[in-house]
Amino acid sequence: MFVITLIIGAVSAIANFVLGLIPMGSIIATVVVTPAFALSMVRVYLMVIGGEKPSAGDSFCGFDDFWSAFKVTFLTGLYTFLWSLLFVIPGIVKSFSYSMSMYILAENKGMSARECITASKYMTNGYKMDLFVLGLSFIGWAMLCGLTLGIAAIWVVPYMNATYANAYQSLKAANATTSV
Repeated sequence: MFVITLIIGAVSAIANFVLGLIPMGSIIATVVVTPAFALSMVRVYLMVIGGEKPSAGDSFCGFDDFWSAFKVTFLTGLYTFLWSLLFVIPGIVKSFSYSMSMYILAENKGMSARECITASKYMTNGYKMDLFVLGLSFIGWAMLCGLTLGIAAIWVVPYMNATYANAYQSLKAANATTSV
């Protein structure tokens, strides 16, 4: 997992640096690179918790469905922003409501972005506080990363990603039993 996280981090940093040299380049890098790598990361961690062994080439598997990853990222960001215009709290609640959208896309390649977001809202119904507490549990780890100038991120980022992938699997299983 370290190698895959390192590959994704290095390629993202290089893309941001190189494209940052041209006007509006960092925005282009963020729009093009981030959604695809986010989908790649989700797919890799779902593979790991599913018992499969990912390869370094799987670091780029999100680019095969770039457009869907972009739409999910854009729409969840837009919806969260619009909810945040009401007050901060509704935006935070909705961000947890939409948090499983990329995982749903990773497992359902043909799903539209809106269907992924709707499924995420349904899946997280009644579990948003649990996801909030899960996020809070990483505050100490984030501070450790800051204190070590990012060196601890080598271990913390894969741990966090695996934890969120397991949370997704738990929510999926909980919704499968309640919908029957």
